[in-house]
Amino acid sequence: MRKFVAENSRRVLARSKYLAAVSQRPTASYSHSPCSQKSPPHYSPVSLLRFLSTITTPADRSSTETMASDYSSTPVQIDTINPKVLECEYAVRGEIVTLAQKLQEELKNDPGSHPFDEILYCNIGNPQSLGQQPITFFREVLALCDHPAILDKAETQGLFSADSIERAFQILDQIPGRATGAYSHSQGIKGLRDTIAAGIEARDGFPADPNDIFLTDGASPAVHMMMQLLIRSKKDGILCPIPQYPLYSASIALHGGTLVPYYLDEATGWGMEISELKSQLETARSKGIDVRALVVINPGNPTGQVLAEDNQRQIVDFCKKEGLVLLADEVYQENVYVPDKKFHSFKKVARSLGYGEKDISLVSFQSVSKGYYGECGKRGGYMEITGFSPEIREQIYKVASVNLCSNISGQILASLVMNPPKVGDESYESYSAEKDGILSSLERRAKKLEEAFNSLEGVTCNRAEGAMYLFPRIHLPKKAVEAAGKANTAPDAFYARRLLNATGIVVVPGSGFGQVPGTWHFRCTILPQEDRIPAIISRLAEFHKGFMDEFRSTG
Repeated sequence: MRKFVAENSRRVLARSKYLAAVSQRPTASYSHSPCSQKSPPHYSPVSLLRFLSTITTPADRSSTETMASDYSSTPVQIDTINPKVLECEYAVRGEIVTLAQKLQEELKNDPGSHPFDEILYCNIGNPQSLGQQPITFFREVLALCDHPAILDKAETQGLFSADSIERAFQILDQIPGRATGAYSHSQGIKGLRDTIAAGIEARDGFPADPNDIFLTDGASPAVHMMMQLLIRSKKDGILCPIPQYPLYSASIALHGGTLVPYYLDEATGWGMEISELKSQLETARSKGIDVRALVVINPGNPTGQVLAEDNQRQIVDFCKKEGLVLLADEVYQENVYVPDKKFHSFKKVARSLGYGEKDISLVSFQSVSKGYYGECGKRGGYMEITGFSPEIREQIYKVASVNLCSNISGQILASLVMNPPKVGDESYESYSAEKDGILSSLERRAKKLEEAFNSLEGVTCNRAEGAMYLFPRIHLPKKAVEAAGKANTAPDAFYARRLLNATGIVVVPGSGFGQVPGTWHFRCTILPQEDRIPAIISRLAEFHKGFMDEFRSTG
């Protein structure tokens, strides 16, 4: 046990030195992963939180020692597992959230033990956990499909809308054995893929092929499948935005590739500059990295921007010229809140430029977890792949087949999202009212939080154009940065932890998403119910004033 504690202490000391080096040398280059001079040594967008999550405090060490002694004779030790797992990190459920769950348990066992009576999870896009109600039509169809015996009962006509009953019959006729508990084709049920392809065609105005559709358990498995396909070794790179959604850094790490960062421009509303893409691509190639693909998140996560169509055309042309696969994360396509911006799929943009099936390789990701539906727990989604040869498609299908198929409820939901009630259907008015109510409320919440953040001392926040998040920048006092250093934590993680302990509000530090070194941010969802927003703003403002007063420089 003494040996374990000594080794653990050495690791903590090493990581402390690492963090100090990062804060003092933000322009150094690093091995393996290419980057511009903006990046710190050995930069990974989640490296700070990765180290922080493994640092133990004196209060934690007794439990760590106990765990070590309990499991020291087991065959799997921390230094014998896959190092790619150690490298991987997922900040939106990281250190701050672990602390929040601990505080929540303490509140449950001892009400009044903290200066707040509940934990407000603003860390993750999980709408229904914060009170958003599911779309009635979607749930009626799911219920009928899962228990088809009630379709023949007289009472069903009074409990369910006529169009939900009709849709359930249509879907069940497409499922082998009419059973949602059975496996399906590995790409997903053919009839549901037909429906999704028709929905894509109606959205874009260009043909869509159901054979291009792979139904998945949310968008995340689809991203992993493409990383498995593209990454062969550390010499394979994937261009990712910084800030980025940590699914990308995590999946690239797990599959053994290199994240090649390109920085979004905060000063221009998180703009995506082609000159930045070119610079980072050239730097990567000069270091022997074979850059395989470009990830674009539109609308943005965590940054909430919506790309202009002209910018999208430039991105498509860039991928065509450089021979990159375009990985288009489009899961927030329904979440656009500003009148001067609209969502355009990258496939629509590519086809409008005249690029056909054999001109550009493009993968579009969609999920039922976001939009106005927020069905995160149903784990439904799909990817549409175009511009891949039959031989490559066979390999993608093989990877999908390893998991047999995605869950049937998620498949059904994906088809419903792409083919909701139409004018004239019994459910159309109630469906439209629910959809419009959710989206208009999200727009109001985004605006209120944006204004609140911009009213705080030392905080600036770009316009919330889309998605479900705001990513304000915090200009922290020097003393706060110094205090964070003494606590062996990143300054924005220090702020987020203090915010949680004082208010119960959970946000994710910007260091979990990547950011320009020397800048600090946090991501906050816009998902708490609208009547709770004023209280959240009040708590946040009170905390922030106290924090700034505590660490304000006195000259």
